[in-house]
Amino acid sequence: MDRIIASLLNEFSREHDLLTLPDEDRFEHFASFVTVRRQYGETFDTSDIVLGKTGGIGIDAIAVIINGSLIADIDTFNELDEASYLDVTFIFVQADQGASFEAGKMGNFGFAVADFFSGTPQLSRSNELKEAAALMSAIYDRSSKFRRAKPACRLYYVTTGRWTDDQTLEARRKEVVADLTALGVFREVIFIPVGADGLQQLYSQTKNSISRAFQFPNRTSLPEVAGVKEAYLGFVSAPSFLSIIEEDGEIIKSIFYDNVRDWQGESPGHVNAEIRDTIRSDHKDRFVLMNNGVTIIARNLQVTGHKCYIEDFQIVNGCQTSHELFGNQESISESLMIPLRLISTQDEGVIESIIKATNRQTEVKKEQFFAVTEFSKQLERFSRRSQKNTSCFMSVVPVNMMVFKARKLG
Repeated sequence: MDRIIASLLNEFSREHDLLTLPDEDRFEHFASFVTVRRQYGETFDTSDIVLGKTGGIGIDAIAVIINGSLIADIDTFNELDEASYLDVTFIFVQADQGASFEAGKMGNFGFAVADFFSGTPQLSRSNELKEAAALMSAIYDRSSKFRRAKPACRLYYVTTGRWTDDQTLEARRKEVVADLTALGVFREVIFIPVGADGLQQLYSQTKNSISRAFQFPNRTSLPEVAGVKEAYLGFVSAPSFLSIIEEDGEIIKSIFYDNVRDWQGESPGHVNAEIRDTIRSDHKDRFVLMNNGVTIIARNLQVTGHKCYIEDFQIVNGCQTSHELFGNQESISESLMIPLRLISTQDEGVIESIIKATNRQTEVKKEQFFAVTEFSKQLERFSRRSQKNTSCFMSVVPVNMMVFKARKLG
């Protein structure tokens, strides 16, 4: 373990009252914290996810995130009975203080995770692992509620060495992913090796705000507003926007915390289905005209030419758009443009008012959308002409109410 990692480990241990634990145990808590924090931005106790010395063989920590919450036991999971959907991510961590990655340990890690999901496990299970497995079984028993068809699976193999894309190690990583994918119980499997550099970066991210640089050439400066440092209105290409919301192939959950609406899933008939259809269609260039766009509030903003650098930012409106773009990357191109409102302010009152205003929407019923169709307009014209007919008349109410009544005179 190099001096930097040792220093970070000691700092983490002091902050979390872990100094009395052996180095090996402290490192397990440290590795589990920085990796799970990538998926879960709220405060949590690593003792809820670290299995400890009596834990599983090859697995040091297990975290289960359901509908944006870290669920540690079945009792907490049962409180989600009334939830209309389940969006599940399983996270597995193996922490090794060794100064190098080992193909054998990677293989054992993958086997242990596969065994965890087996109905007839071959490896012995501690009480902690049995409890985690019971939670897993309860989740799959309610698979009809899975929002995105199946749960996601993340594996983090953490060491203090350096990942150099060694062919043997990369082949073993891919083999583990293929074996877990073949189980057919995940929508995706991601295996991320984390070395000393990655540990430093992940720990730094838990301390510092996320920052991004992106191209925003098509923008207009908005007039001066009290409490707002600067603000722009315009549009960005879909690839540029994706660079803001994703990292290492994953969407950054923490940048949506101030958004009052969580991602609403892929339910047929939902507005998300319409967003998705447009992204996948041949007229995706209309997206910029059909979508309400995204609002980003950044506490720090620097603009140089066409490039914008934002730090400590939140997407306060546009969560559905963001997730649909991320989930349909194979269909996007530079021609797909996203309306963007970019605001820089550190005034909490301004931030709160913008969040409320951009997320307050009056419900529009399906019947009201019918009023703008060509058929409804022709029907209204026909009904007005029919009033002149002596054998039949149609009583017409305002077309936006879409209630038409006809009766035959006797």
